[in-house]
Amino acid sequence: MTVPDAVDPRVLDVTRLPVRDPWLAIEVRDEVDSTNAVLVADPQPWRVLVAERQSAGRGRLARSWVTTPGQALAVSAVVPPDGMPVGWVPLVAGLAVAEAITATSGVGAALKWPNDVLLPGDGDRKVAGVLCEWTPVGVVVGVGINVTQARADLPLETATSVRAAGGEVTREVLLAAYLERLAALVAEMHSHPAAVRDRYRARCATIGAQVRVEEPQRGLHGIAIAVDDEGRLVVSSGNGRRVVSAGDVIHVRRCDGAGPS
Repeated sequence: MTVPDAVDPRVLDVTRLPVRDPWLAIEVRDEVDSTNAVLVADPQPWRVLVAERQSAGRGRLARSWVTTPGQALAVSAVVPPDGMPVGWVPLVAGLAVAEAITATSGVGAALKWPNDVLLPGDGDRKVAGVLCEWTPVGVVVGVGINVTQARADLPLETATSVRAAGGEVTREVLLAAYLERLAALVAEMHSHPAAVRDRYRARCATIGAQVRVEEPQRGLHGIAIAVDDEGRLVVSSGNGRRVVSAGDVIHVRRCDGAGPS
């Protein structure tokens, strides 16, 4: 998708974006409590909301997520899963973000199961996160992407942005590419699900790594050997193989020293 550069990169100008089916017109607000919360309260299939500021932005397990106005994207969209395994919804969203970043900026992106997007060329720092919430009409898929922040402006040492990793892309171009990829991947999960699963697995940095999986009542240490067809992580340990679902996991930490956990 070709999108003209915005005149002022600090101002998100979605009026210049080509909105394509199945998406509704992109809504932009200066500030909300949370883009996900707005869409959960009034979900419509393929509705899209972008906000410059979130007073209560959050990630998985109610962790806070800070969006830098004019330099990051906070986007939520209502996606009808239409039979897609629920475990694959956040994985498909992360894949859409990763593919959009690479396609528009040339920066390689990898995936950390279940909901983070990392930049391997920048020490596996986190550039984006995904939060999914279910409603009767579809899944509200929220993503936060760091786009043009300087490294000194990022809140954590383990965070990065597309620019900090050496890439350049406007927020408009990245937003358009992400929405295009997300809609295409949702469709492909019905027509060619095995191909989508293979693309995810090829980008998933968790597979093959030594990990510690933190669950509410216990922990698991082993090697992540696969993501199965339901979107669950398969971990091999001294006690055999365990399959864990994203909804049952507090945190997944790499234990092999390969970048931030």
